Amino acid sequence: MSEHSVDRLEILPVAGLPEFRPGDDLTGAIANAAPWLRSGDVVVVTSKVVSKIEGMLIRVPSDPEERDAVRREWVEKEAVRIIARFGRTLVTQNRIGVVQAASGVDGSNVDKGEIALLPTDPDASALALRNGLRERLGVEVAVVVTDTMGRAWRVGQTDAAIGSSGLKVLHSYEGEVDGQGNELQVTEIAVADEVAAAADLVKGKLKATPVAVVRGLSLVDDGSTARKLVRPVEEDMFRLGVAEAIAQGRREAVLVRRSVREFTDEPVDPVLLRRSIAAALTAPAPHHTKPVRFVWLRDRGLRTKLLEAMRESWLADLRADGFTDEQLAKRVSRGEILFNAPEVVLPFLVPEGAHTYPDARRNDCERTMFTVAGGAAVQGLLVALAAEELGSCWIGSTIFAADVVREVLGLETNWQPLGAVAIGHPTTAAGVRSLGQPDGLVEL
Repeated sequence: MSEHSVDRLEILPVAGLPEFRPGDDLTGAIANAAPWLRSGDVVVVTSKVVSKIEGMLIRVPSDPEERDAVRREWVEKEAVRIIARFGRTLVTQNRIGVVQAASGVDGSNVDKGEIALLPTDPDASALALRNGLRERLGVEVAVVVTDTMGRAWRVGQTDAAIGSSGLKVLHSYEGEVDGQGNELQVTEIAVADEVAAAADLVKGKLKATPVAVVRGLSLVDDGSTARKLVRPVEEDMFRLGVAEAIAQGRREAVLVRRSVREFTDEPVDPVLLRRSIAAALTAPAPHHTKPVRFVWLRDRGLRTKLLEAMRESWLADLRADGFTDEQLAKRVSRGEILFNAPEVVLPFLVPEGAHTYPDARRNDCERTMFTVAGGAAVQGLLVALAAEELGSCWIGSTIFAADVVREVLGLETNWQPLGAVAIGHPTTAAGVRSLGQPDGLVEL
């Protein structure tokens, strides 16, 4: 079994270090303060001292409000992406890829006339310190550069690795078997982060002890660095703030709708279907009317009776058109989806409240206006279903068998079918459509 833990571990503070300033020799200071370093040790250094010696300090006014204003400016300058705002706290993805509060810009443990930015390349800083300690003391150590940050779903802050060299930063247990015989699937330990957090227990925040040594780990150097701990944006579950997520959802709402023709056997939650229909019924309509009805065919027997009657009507029309038996079978097979779909909803246009005019032209326009309203409601239903992660497929068959539909369902003559919608859980997830050139757009 491959195990990342050990039976015994020591965490040793490195005392006697000076207050560091730009250009100071961090390697020499650590070598002088910790000549007892051994090969296999992990030297853990807070990023603040690395920032100081690398000159990542910004002069700011001494006035607290002015100082804070400059700090906020640098928070936005250091951000490549703003994730969320929580009151005065800005959560960002900073230039080294880490998602944390305030882009890592910090005013603690520095002079009141300064603020500190994160090191430009913490992995490179860790490698340089590791090489320097090898030259000075002849030891082969690992180095972890840390910063304090919060965590999704958890209260409080902890130290985490933002730079690393000489340490396998991740340990995967995928495929391993535990003591009860269970195969582990996705367990992956952020070893460098665990080292960073452990070292902070002796470094603290007020003790002026920016360096500690973790001793006793079984070091494996696979060449990985702390950058490997940064979750790629496409896999990041927390990259969107609330406002940004809502905006993206609005942009993509229509684009997730696809015609789905194959469904799983999983039943459709009635709550989701009712909610989708309620959303669809918010579509615009003429004259403040409510001209759309949705008939949910929950009775399987009634659904089958209707579809069989529609199929006979359709076959009669096609035979009259001279279709062969082979062509008839092929055409009719397209309607099987309505027999097999977990749920079927029939939209109807009921133009109650439509105006009547003395001339045919305006009456035709009135019918068109109500028909467009019905189409808007149908599209609203399809989009709402997609937003609920349900698949759907609109089929126009009921339009061609309007009398049959009304007779079987016992509806009034003014109920005009607008097709049928097959609904269920799709067998494969559909992605978001990519937007190309709007070929149907004419600009005048």
